[in-house]
Amino acid sequence: MAEQAKRRKVTINTLMAKKKRGEPITQLAAYDYRTAIVSDRLGMDILCVSDTGGMILFGHQSTVTVSFDEVMMMAQAIDRGSKYGLRMVDMPYWSFHVSKEQAIENAGRFVQNANAEVMKCEGNRHHAANIEAIVNAGIPVQGHIGITPMRMPQLGGFIAQGKTSKRAQELIDDAKAMYDAGCFSILCEVTTSEVAEYLAEILPIPIISLGAGNRADGVHIISSDLFHLWEEHVPKHSRIYTDLIPIMEDVITRYMKDVVDRDYPGPKETINMPDEELLAFAQAMKWESKIEEIKTGQKKAS
Repeated sequence: MAEQAKRRKVTINTLMAKKKRGEPITQLAAYDYRTAIVSDRLGMDILCVSDTGGMILFGHQSTVTVSFDEVMMMAQAIDRGSKYGLRMVDMPYWSFHVSKEQAIENAGRFVQNANAEVMKCEGNRHHAANIEAIVNAGIPVQGHIGITPMRMPQLGGFIAQGKTSKRAQELIDDAKAMYDAGCFSILCEVTTSEVAEYLAEILPIPIISLGAGNRADGVHIISSDLFHLWEEHVPKHSRIYTDLIPIMEDVITRYMKDVVDRDYPGPKETINMPDEELLAFAQAMKWESKIEEIKTGQKKAS
């Protein structure tokens, strides 16, 4: 608790200072209250309300189908659970793509209704104009290049980006367009390490790696990947620190067995009426089986 009391609120200036000092920035995709509380008190720099949470919490098979309202619900949970980390919202599919007006309106809703501080927008140079509109409206944005789940068909699937010189240069152009649009940071998702490293060298803003090596200014990971909570697929770039699935299976199996064996709830988990009150209640209700049980118990006790 003493360490938490000393912590200061993370701001964009905090992140810029870390970049200048060469101190790595930590960014976590979080979407529930408890994860927010724990990671915030441990010192996480950025809590990103990822639309990936729609897959983990609500069963979507893609982030494309995660709704605005679902992201809003997760963003509000993160707000309730965090005090110090920078609160970021990953703007969901089709929430900033149609027009500048739509982009500003939806970003503003996250600020007003979920107390979000910054947005994250997936895309490329073609989305820069709408992103710039959000920034000009006074809402900071982290740009997101490389593997952008909202455009998986266009990219040919979940394939690392920037393996050829031509594609790497296209990614650099995308990042520069987002920087020119006013983004305070760029996230590189599953690009080659060299793309992230080069951007960290040439741009004065923090470059964050999500599966793009450790030569950027910081690293982003999805919280559920830390615990293997998405069994369907484990990305190559993810590191499972603790596999919670076997633990969950063990606990649920033991719970079901205890219920079947009538071992749970046991005496420690059960509330009973005082003997006199139970007898009065049983007599008032004419609960004959219970009255007989009480009398039998009294005889045994005597």
